[in-house]
Amino acid sequence: MRRRKSREKQIYYGMALLAAVFIVVGLTAAVKGGSEKGAEVSKVAAVKPEDEKKADEARTKEKEGQKSDEDKKVKADNPDIRVLLMTNGFSDATHSQVTLASDSGMTVTYGNKKKIYKGKKVLKLKPDHRWFKKGTVRVKALDGKLTVKSIKRGDGMPSYDGVIELRSTAEGIAVINELPVEKYLCGVVPSEMPASYELEALKAQAVCARSYAYRQMEKYAYPEYEAHINDSTSYQVYNNSAQAKASSKAVEQTAGQTVRYKGEIVSTYFYSTSCGKTTTMEAWGTKPGEKNGYLYSAEVKGADGDYEKDLPWYRWTVKVPAETLSDLIGLNTGKDVGLLRNIEITKRGPGDVAIVMKATGDKGSVTVKTENKIRRALGGSEYKIKRQDGSETDGRDLLPSAFFTIEKKGGKFVIKGGGFGHGIGMSQTGANEMAKQGKDYKEILKLFYKDISVE
Repeated sequence: MRRRKSREKQIYYGMALLAAVFIVVGLTAAVKGGSEKGAEVSKVAAVKPEDEKKADEARTKEKEGQKSDEDKKVKADNPDIRVLLMTNGFSDATHSQVTLASDSGMTVTYGNKKKIYKGKKVLKLKPDHRWFKKGTVRVKALDGKLTVKSIKRGDGMPSYDGVIELRSTAEGIAVINELPVEKYLCGVVPSEMPASYELEALKAQAVCARSYAYRQMEKYAYPEYEAHINDSTSYQVYNNSAQAKASSKAVEQTAGQTVRYKGEIVSTYFYSTSCGKTTTMEAWGTKPGEKNGYLYSAEVKGADGDYEKDLPWYRWTVKVPAETLSDLIGLNTGKDVGLLRNIEITKRGPGDVAIVMKATGDKGSVTVKTENKIRRALGGSEYKIKRQDGSETDGRDLLPSAFFTIEKKGGKFVIKGGGFGHGIGMSQTGANEMAKQGKDYKEILKLFYKDISVE
């Protein structure tokens, strides 16, 4: 009985010992597993910030890439144009000195140096300024526009968006305004067409000005300054008149739109007033062809007749003494023909524009070709021009247009003409009269330019 109890005790203690072993092993495994799990958690916790950092960097790069793509698109849709700013009266390409100012202050960059001027700082630079030893000087307002106080325009001292770049040359300082083309157009449209005109006419003007600008931006007119154009009538008048809400609205509402012919952006020439008809490039001595076929002789009229029939410049008359006109032709053509006996238009182009003129005097004769040279040969301030509304104005360097007839009556030559400008492309007053009659800008453009699209 004792032995049996003893054996039972042994079995009991053995089982207890075995259970204890299992418990210890289980606890050890649990502790180990917990430690490994904890280590795993710690490892994740340690790596997570780095992963998040990389993820953040990736997201930042992606955003920057998207922003860069957006910037590239904006740049592509609104590229920079470089405009050479002429001197007062648009008489010269370089300036003897330049004065710049901005109420907000300005940033000046030259060489690898950059200076920031705060407040109403005024900079005066001459061609020998020390900054030019580093090369080109670029100036930008800290906020808003930069005023060029050394230039006078029709609206006073002009202010400019973008950057004013200065280059010192042997002749003086070249001043280039670099800015987005849409900003540039806000300074062109009111300088080329009165801001009081109808919105649809202003929109037509904006599209014309943009198309012309894009064509000019294909190459530099002034490669020595890397400038596409200047700000005078040689290209498009820019910033001569103050920007206006109506014209800026016209630019904004037609943003990016150009005139295309056979898929290509074309040069959309324009002028003040038509005589009821337009002409072609033949007036400038260029033969009509596939590339300029959009410039045709249009009839500027609607259901009630010529759109501009009631405007002052629609018809005009000049009466000038033979002696005076003899002097003008000798001065303007460089050939003294003596006292004029006869002036004859020997060739006319589409729309009845004069393209070849022969002037004969008692000392010989001179032949003048193209509408511009004919107008210049007969131009001068020594006579008056009487418009159809009875108002008079002094003659100018150019005859109002080359749509005219001329005959000698007694001791005077009588010139009867119509319109104001070269007569190629869009008549601005014609566009305004069309807008008054409810035509939109695309209808206006499609009257003056043949087989075009506005895109």
